[in-house]
Parts: sequence; structure tokens; C-alpha cells
Amino acid sequence: METIVIQKPREISLIEREIPEPGPGEVLIKVMASGICGTDIHIFNGEYLGAYPVIPGHEFSGVVVSMGNRITRFKVGDHVAVEPNIACDNCIHCLNNRQNFCLNWQAIGVTLPGGMEQFVTAPEKAVFSIGDLPFEQGAFVEPLSCVVHGVERARIKLADHVAILGAGPIGNLLLQMSRLQGAAQITVLETNPGRAELARQLGADLVFSRMEDLQQNTYDVVIDATGVISVMNRTIDFVRNGGTVLLFGVPPSGKLMEIEAFKIFQKGLTLLSSYTSVRNSFQAVNLLRSGQIKVQPLISHYFPLKEMPTAIDMIERHDPQVKKVIMLPNG
Repeated sequence: METIVIQKPREISLIEREIPEPGPGEVLIKVMASGICGTDIHIFNGEYLGAYPVIPGHEFSGVVVSMGNRITRFKVGDHVAVEPNIACDNCIHCLNNRQNFCLNWQAIGVTLPGGMEQFVTAPEKAVFSIGDLPFEQGAFVEPLSCVVHGVERARIKLADHVAILGAGPIGNLLLQMSRLQGAAQITVLETNPGRAELARQLGADLVFSRMEDLQQNTYDVVIDATGVISVMNRTIDFVRNGGTVLLFGVPPSGKLMEIEAFKIFQKGLTLLSSYTSVRNSFQAVNLLRSGQIKVQPLISHYFPLKEMPTAIDMIERHDPQVKKVIMLPNG
């Protein structure tokens, strides 16, 4: 089968390797759609967890083609997606329902082979049905589950004014979820004209391209969806007194923020981050099935695996036409 491997930072290869055999308690999935995430770009650039080489891809869906022993919930032909974060279920964090901080954490597409290959194995406990959802929508279950977790942490209330900094695929999912939570007005900051226009289409009330256009001391909740340190530094300027800042975007590892400590104290702010998700996959599936979260408009390109370097280059160049890129390992 064809497999994408990040051999080391900035070095990516398409290789041939044997189709893996599922072990006891594992299912073998034929990958039909696999999304490129900002985390994949960080891994490509050497800015994230894990060691090399890495088979990336943690946002994917596909078809069950075979199973190991002791599988009870699936049959061959089932359409499934995967919760890539594998918890041990027995450490201090897991036993306190904080599986995203598992001390023995493993992750498909980070420390384990991921969905940027034609077939991948996954533990049964990490696999769930997507029913009749199109595969490309199934590939959004993982990022949407993270967004659900983040919005739950931010506690957006009815009639809140929310500012979202960044309107990439994640920013536009945050936009839609904020509206579902009852936000009365949503302001988006986005410099990429293609992404800015998409935010308007998905219901943003105001879209600005310059940070200077955002009102200071105004928004009930400010969400950073960029992971850009210079943007994250400014979040506390825009939130109202007593408001909430959610740092959602993934910043590069090892970089420091510079924010004014007294301003946080004076404004009585709540500063939050959001790391992956905690059992939010079925919420994500139900939201996609309901049609309340729209992901088809977020997809701009489909590529075969061999075009992975081209896809990464397009994303890194911030091409205005590029939104979410979906890889199709099996055509």
C-alpha cells in the first residue's frame, strides 16, 4: 500500500509498505478521506510532539475491511471514523475523566501510524460509526470534536459577543459552534480574503482584516484560532472586563507569549486553553448529521497521497483559494 512518511522535519516521502494485520481488539480501516490539519503542518516543521519518522493523519474516515479477535461492535463494510487520542484508561488523569491528559498517551497520526496511508489499524475503543455521513464529512469529526470541547470550556452564553481571531477551517467551525451556543454577534479577524469571505457566508456578523479594526475591551469571549504568538499576545486587549479568552490555535513549541500581567489582573479575566477533546466524538457526529454544522463549504481541494508535498506547500503559502485540503488515499 502507499504510505506518506515524514522522515524528519521538512522531509516527506511516499513509500510502499505491507498492509498491516489487525491484532486482537483492532480493526483495519481502508482510509477514504484524510484531512490535513495545522498539527500535521507543525509535525512537518518539527514543532510538535512525537519522534520521527511519523506517518501523519489524525482526521480521517473509512471502511472496516478486517478485524482482529474480540471485536464486538463492528463488521466488515461499516463506515467509521477514529478518535486518534488513545488513553490508557487507568492513570490518575483517565480515572478523573481527563483522558486528553493521559500519562500514557498515544495518538494515531502522531506516535502511531495515521491516516495518510491506504490502510490503518486502530483499537476498537477508538473507532466509531459515522453511519451514512459522506467520508469527507467523517474526516471532520476529530477537529469538530476538539471545537466542541473548546466551546464548552469557553462557556459562551446567550447573547454574548464573540471575537474569533482566524478563519481557517477551525476558525469557521468555532464560528458555527459559537452561533449554536447562542452568541448574538460574532466578529472575525482574517487577513486571507478567501477565508474571510467564507466566514461571511457562514454567518459572521463582522469580518475585519486588520487587528486595529477590532474594538478593545468589548467582547465577552475572544478566541484565538491562529496559534500565532503575536496574535495571541493581543487577545487580552479585546476582551471586556470580566470576560474570557480561549487560546485554541496550536502555537509552535518552545515559543513564549508576552502579555501584560497587570492587565489580566485589572480586567479580572479568565484565560483558558483547550487541548484536543474529551469524549466529544458522538456530539460531533450528531452535529454533522443534523446539518447544523456545515463542513462541505470548508473543503477547497482533494488530492491523492502522492500530492501531499504540493498540498502542504499550498497551505504554507497561504493561498487565498486554499481552505481545508482532503487527501484521498484510495481515490
